[in-house]
Amino acid sequence: MGFKLATVDVVEDISAADFRKNYLLPRKPLVIKGLTKTWPAREKWSAAYLKDLAGDLTVPLYDNSKADPSKPINQAASHMKFGDYLDLIKREPTELRIFFFNLFKHRPELLRDIELPRSLMGGFLESMPAMFFGGSDSVTFLHYDIDLPHLFHTHFCGRKHVILFDNKWKKRLYELPNTTYALEDYDVANPDTSRFPALEGVEGYEVFLEHGDTLFMPTGMWHWMKYLDGSFSLTLRAWDASWTRKAQSVMSLAMKGGLDSMLKMAFKGRYARWREKIAIKRAERALAAGKP
Repeated sequence: MGFKLATVDVVEDISAADFRKNYLLPRKPLVIKGLTKTWPAREKWSAAYLKDLAGDLTVPLYDNSKADPSKPINQAASHMKFGDYLDLIKREPTELRIFFFNLFKHRPELLRDIELPRSLMGGFLESMPAMFFGGSDSVTFLHYDIDLPHLFHTHFCGRKHVILFDNKWKKRLYELPNTTYALEDYDVANPDTSRFPALEGVEGYEVFLEHGDTLFMPTGMWHWMKYLDGSFSLTLRAWDASWTRKAQSVMSLAMKGGLDSMLKMAFKGRYARWREKIAIKRAERALAAGKP
């Protein structure tokens, strides 16, 4: 038992009209296998290529540890030369990953190797392409992006396991107050519903990405990711056309970014324990009411 996970639709290509009607407007995920077929990056980008290009950079690394309430959010576990890290994830399993890395700031010539999918929609944030790297034991905790963009997530040089949930399920997922993260105490791939009963019956999606696949994740969609091989991904971000959604984005950044960080730094462990207690109570109430 546990989650009810459906497969994500997969297409080779899709027209703008079909994409808008069947995925963008209903906010439904989609894998587009052929989106990157004209990208130079699809063939060029390998660990060896990126190491030659930027191996001398020092990068922050993150692991699977639960967040320390006494430290700022997303504080790195360690640092390493980028080239040494790429060697590590190809050589052996590791929890270490690189989070939201703007490699293009350091090596802008890489921008020539990708194409924003403007044929499908507008609103792309050209200044914010981000890369994510992980070893075969690394996990990205369940969350949704704080600024509420649409995401086009393309994977390279390996496989990645992804589980997704519509934002409406946030209370049943044990969302922490004032944040866009869920409790880190349950295994999303194999949840213990005797301990976390609100997870029982939550509906979501599951997909396994391979080299060159692009996953469209609509605004506000919760996502959990596990690297099955030492590999990396590129995420392109686009604003929703709705001014209501843009206003919600600003509010989310203020309340779930600034306010949460301020309270976390001020109250540390007490605030962390309060958040977890409230998340559990909200999840139990939503389950009792039979609501997402």
